[in-house]
Amino acid sequence: MSKVLIIEDERSIAELEKDYLELSEFSVDIETDGAAGLKKALEGDYDIFILDLMLPGADGFEICQKIREVKDRPILMVSARKDDIDKIRGLGLGADDYVTKPFSPSELVARVKAHLARYSRLVGASPIKNDCLEIRGLKIDKSDRRVWINGEERTFTAKEYELLLFLAEHPNHVFSKDELFREIWNMSSNGEVATVTVHIKRIREKIEMDSSKPQYIETIWGVGYRFRV
Repeated sequence: MSKVLIIEDERSIAELEKDYLELSEFSVDIETDGAAGLKKALEGDYDIFILDLMLPGADGFEICQKIREVKDRPILMVSARKDDIDKIRGLGLGADDYVTKPFSPSELVARVKAHLARYSRLVGASPIKNDCLEIRGLKIDKSDRRVWINGEERTFTAKEYELLLFLAEHPNHVFSKDELFREIWNMSSNGEVATVTVHIKRIREKIEMDSSKPQYIETIWGVGYRFRV
């Protein structure tokens, strides 16, 4: 049974989320204080985190950053704040998804299932020895999910790695942001394409000599992105 930690200061919302998740056979814990929630997140063995943005004790941005420093499990941020800058900041700190309130509890459950399924496929696949992609100084080891650029290893979150690998395995093909969101996040974007933009930016910062003049992942203006070989 997958374990979920909800860090949400509005008890009624947290209990509603918990009810729907438990109906789908998840084990759910709730924390309403940011500092207490962060402590539980770091000490507990949870499969996924649902994190509100505005919290007493510690805000969602701080909690997300601290969790991501030590854990690679999916993080869903939820907030009533609709500004793109908040979404971009949250995703930039390592969140896998950003859901704007109000939202359907069934939609939240669907997103939780999608992220857990994707994570399970990534870490549960049978390793294939010496299965590497090497492209102009970029090396992607698919068996160990490690990445090097010019011999220097770089650290990637699960979504960053999956997005980079997908693009590298489909060279010279132009993908729209909606297509990439559907492929990597396994759901319709519903206009939430800022997620893709932020992840592409983070990948470029790790593999490009000059992220403003990318050599690997090109922006095709008005269309999307292409991995160039």
